[in-house]
Amino acid sequence: MIIRRFQESDRPFLRTLYLSARKASWHWLDSSDWRLEDFDADTLDETVWVAEENGHRLGFASVYDNDNFLHNLFVDPDCQGKGVGSALLKKVQSTFTSTGALKCLAQNKAAMAFYQRHGWHIEAQGVSPEGDYLLMHYLQK
Repeated sequence: MIIRRFQESDRPFLRTLYLSARKASWHWLDSSDWRLEDFDADTLDETVWVAEENGHRLGFASVYDNDNFLHNLFVDPDCQGKGVGSALLKKVQSTFTSTGALKCLAQNKAAMAFYQRHGWHIEAQGVSPEGDYLLMHYLQK
């Protein structure tokens, strides 16, 4: 598996992956208004990293570089549990210039456990349109 920067040719697939992965991961939310184009808006001005193996895109992560903020990390639902998310997270963490941050929806227990296994710590909580979230930090080692 390789982790590489986004290329425009990735856009159609990543749009589809983003939509399907959100529906699978955030099953408690109403997804009736979600569209393929949400990927474009939700990654605008971010660095996007793509996980790929044998020409197949498996997932992506997007980061606000200046803030060391991991905004999105999604893995194809058929590829979860195979190290894709861990590889993407490792790449993102290696780009941080100081403490990393992310917001994880509180109802997404699997994601919270994933981040905690990788050294992220809960710092605060808040409310978003998608529900309660936890602000998590990752300290550079």
